[in-house]
Amino acid sequence: MTFSFGTIYKIRVFGESHGTCIGAVVEGCPPGITIDTGRIQAELDRRRPGRNILTTQRKEGDVMQLLSGVLDGVSTGAPITMIIRNEDVDSSAYKNIEVTPRPGHADLMATIKYKGHNDLRGGGIFSGRMTAAFVMAGALAKQVLDGKGIKVLSHIVQIGNVKAKEGIEDQKIEGIDQDAIHCADAGAASLMEKEVYGAMSDSDSIGACIECRIIGMPPGVGEPMFDSVESVISHAMFSIPAVKGVEFGSGFQSASMKGSENNDPFIFKNGKIITKSNNAGGVLGGISTGMPIVFKVAIKPTPSIGKRQKTVDMKTKKETIIEMSGRHDPCIGIRAVPVIENMAAICALDLLMRSGL
Repeated sequence: MTFSFGTIYKIRVFGESHGTCIGAVVEGCPPGITIDTGRIQAELDRRRPGRNILTTQRKEGDVMQLLSGVLDGVSTGAPITMIIRNEDVDSSAYKNIEVTPRPGHADLMATIKYKGHNDLRGGGIFSGRMTAAFVMAGALAKQVLDGKGIKVLSHIVQIGNVKAKEGIEDQKIEGIDQDAIHCADAGAASLMEKEVYGAMSDSDSIGACIECRIIGMPPGVGEPMFDSVESVISHAMFSIPAVKGVEFGSGFQSASMKGSENNDPFIFKNGKIITKSNNAGGVLGGISTGMPIVFKVAIKPTPSIGKRQKTVDMKTKKETIIEMSGRHDPCIGIRAVPVIENMAAICALDLLMRSGL
């Protein structure tokens, strides 16, 4: 079992979806950093459930408690421990899945791996609720990145068949925190809402794609071969429940491009070498180029849906039908935006520290 990530800036998560609490322990935060707990709480509020009709109606305050590593508002260099207590817990909807695993969920695989001792309530450690711990650790990393002139931004660029326009300005992305969909393209956001409502009305769910940008990363960061910028970020992204794909820059579109189209020409700007375009997504040879690191993450549709689905009864050894109840997001991607963003901040800071920056 692995519940930690990172090399110098390291995080360890603990807890379960319906347990007493979930939390994160952060090692490697430099001493002397002024820690604004309000900013950590603000990041948690962005992913908090029950904010609007488009998200799960589980009512959690997600109030962060800081237990160690900060004295008088300043980091001491000791491990920083943060927790969120679970409050609105209803495990009744999970009693029947002990023998009838839910399609699209980790129930069956977890039961096999942990020999039936895994916590199935709310998905246990496999629940998207665990990502609140990622957000706390990432919100802390963001405050260290501030001093290095680096910021991380993200927004939804696709829900269902609706796509946002390309090349939206950073400033527009920064201003969407209170938007229900978290998309910086207002026209597309309205159509995305209709996609979500359409899935909800059909007792179904829908997938999404999120774009993330790391802005201000200096050139020369990354540890090829196996800890390249893409390797570290992809590792982190695939640790987030429901993530099924990651691409950098032109990504899969590059398969249909020619080298003359995909290559980014080098130019001088204000005495610095930059690239005229950014099909590489800010990374060459696994090392940052100094251009924005841009990647997209595909989020699968929520597997918990109201439709009747086929499964098996592990006790009777027969096929059966399952109907899922409980409180679930019709589109996980909406609340995944701050998760992607803060996980990227963790990666950015750890990679920087490994480069001695």
